[in-house]
Amino acid sequence: MTRTFQSETGLLRRVVMKHPREAYGSVDRVDAEWRDLGYLAAPDFGRACREFDDLVGVFQGAGVEVLLLPADEGTGLDSVYARDASVVSDRGVVLGSMGKAQRRGEPDAQRRAFEAWGIPVLGRIEGEGRLEGGDVVWLDRATVAVGLGYRTNAEGIRQLGALLGSDVDVVTVPAPHWRGPADVFHLMSMLSPLGPGKAAVFSPTMPVPFRDSLIERGLELIEVPIEEYDALGPNILALGPDVCVVCEGAPETARRLEASGIEVLRFAGGDLCVKGSGGPTCLTRTLEREL
Repeated sequence: MTRTFQSETGLLRRVVMKHPREAYGSVDRVDAEWRDLGYLAAPDFGRACREFDDLVGVFQGAGVEVLLLPADEGTGLDSVYARDASVVSDRGVVLGSMGKAQRRGEPDAQRRAFEAWGIPVLGRIEGEGRLEGGDVVWLDRATVAVGLGYRTNAEGIRQLGALLGSDVDVVTVPAPHWRGPADVFHLMSMLSPLGPGKAAVFSPTMPVPFRDSLIERGLELIEVPIEEYDALGPNILALGPDVCVVCEGAPETARRLEASGIEVLRFAGGDLCVKGSGGPTCLTRTLEREL
């Protein structure tokens, strides 16, 4: 088996997460911040904590090591969505630069944690560059797709390519306007790789050339129905080849996954996920996988 950081579908071995206790801080802070961050409603602090613990239990039951980010005064509620502040590669971690202004402190908070854990940091997106991890998807170890939209810009993508080096092909994917700049939309809002030759997609938002390129790569595209988009149907985390974790509330998506031979593990995420529009891929900064 080969260990790698450059995979979305290999057997998951290690992830970084942040508990709502550390991200939210208190009920008063939730009440003060959720509207400005664009949440659909205020998360219930206690329920969000229980939902998080249940998800960690799913990971631990699958043999996944979970590293927990500490509280940091420079971050807020959104820091519970740990994927966005960084990108991982076999050469080291690339710290992002957040397109959402309220999240600008998250990359430095993650840097301190990575350094404490002994995980090498390759570099960071600087200056006018913007890059969020939810826009970055490894299609294979040599190919990374990056969404170009309201959260990630061309300069951020250029800097990422320079840091990853010439061995990695960077594919830029134009994002749709969809619901506008205030919405939470990343590349992973329309694409979740699931295993050898399979991916869940939300085709209404996919550029035709990119969708066609996935088919040319031999991927079976499992369509998420439009009725389940807001229930985070497209936001699916692979635990390994043909095993995935989904947030409850998208039953037709789950049925289609199972019909394609994928084992589906469910967890309740009404407060932790749906109210902040971030599912299991958003909650986890995946690190090591085995191929």
